Amino acid sequence: MGRILWHFMEYHSVQALTVATISTRRPQRKNTRTHMDRLYADNAATSFPKPPEVARAMQDYAEQLGASAGRGAYREALETGEILAETRRRLARLIHAAAPEQVVFTFNCSGALNLAIKGLLNPGDHVVATRMEHNSVLRPLHALADAGIITVDYVSADPATGLVDPAGVLAAVTPRTRLVCVVHASNVTGALNDLGAIGPILNKKGVVFLVDAAQTAGHVPIDVQRDGIDLLAMPGHKGLLGPLGTGALYMRPGLEQQIRPILEGGTGSVSELPRQPDHLPDKYEAGSHNAIGLAGLGAALAWIEARTVAALHKHGAALSAQFLEQIDDVKGLSLLGPRDPARRVPVFSIRVEGMDPAEVAAVLEAEFGILARSGLHCAPFAHETIGTHRDGGTTRLSLGPFNTPADVDRIAAALREIAAAIAPV
Repeated sequence: MGRILWHFMEYHSVQALTVATISTRRPQRKNTRTHMDRLYADNAATSFPKPPEVARAMQDYAEQLGASAGRGAYREALETGEILAETRRRLARLIHAAAPEQVVFTFNCSGALNLAIKGLLNPGDHVVATRMEHNSVLRPLHALADAGIITVDYVSADPATGLVDPAGVLAAVTPRTRLVCVVHASNVTGALNDLGAIGPILNKKGVVFLVDAAQTAGHVPIDVQRDGIDLLAMPGHKGLLGPLGTGALYMRPGLEQQIRPILEGGTGSVSELPRQPDHLPDKYEAGSHNAIGLAGLGAALAWIEARTVAALHKHGAALSAQFLEQIDDVKGLSLLGPRDPARRVPVFSIRVEGMDPAEVAAVLEAEFGILARSGLHCAPFAHETIGTHRDGGTTRLSLGPFNTPADVDRIAAALREIAAAIAPV
């Protein structure tokens, strides 16, 4: 019953592994993207599936409106403007912003982070960031530092979990510190950082607090006022369950006087002026909006509101607890990240002893129909922290609101079989 299952990658010696037990479990794959045998477990990259309301809202816009908000006084343009306004209101409520105008639309979380970082910082500024940040924070900071504009200190995290000690962040602050950047939850280890232990203290020091909520917006309750968050960057297509091409930056009142726009252009407002408007949100929203995407995002936010972020967070924590329990004693399988479900989101980095992470991901798809991501996940310092940067990173599995306990059973069973197959006899 045995057969050749896979070949090792080119940097391994040429060999093959015959595994009868895995062979007998291989799903019958069909040429359809919606076949139920394929289990999507890459929600940290982008969420899938989306609520059905998302596609319907986008189709309604495409078929019935099609106009650009603020570019006309006819009904379709006005209705498009109201769709954008309602999406902005829903997003403001979700994060407890004081006013909808504090939410600026961007095309993704990277755009929001670049606006926050490059729009705020000036020559001579000092920045504190953590070593768990995504490249959407690291690369703008390195670009400014390489140009001699700013200096940056990076705060280490716990190598076993990826958690950042708030005391370490605060200790790195100097009189020249203008900005502190902290990722809310790691896209590598799932570690959930304590923002409330950082933000209020930075507020008292007059230091701007930027939070990357790429892995938490929509998954974890966020209160920007309670936690002293000055700037919060969010993608629309991950936990917020909207389409790609959507995102937002929350900006504390008054910061619009300190943050420069990094893009100027038409806004449909004060068109008689050749300079960018200075009021929110127009100051930062040059050019036509991704109206069809924001229509989908608005529908997704309505879906989240009806279920509540608290309930979705509870669901994610339950899946985390189940997964952690099921892989706890698997020989040859290691988990990089917190073991406490309360200190993480359902983003799991694993390694199988004797296999490259890319091989694990390939086998998960080919033999079990499970879709995962391998590599460094655009977070090189995070992988340096947990010691995986020289060995191909990790295999990452990330769950969303549509995943079920049965999905966790299936993923854990697959990992057990893979680890057992590769283990020395």
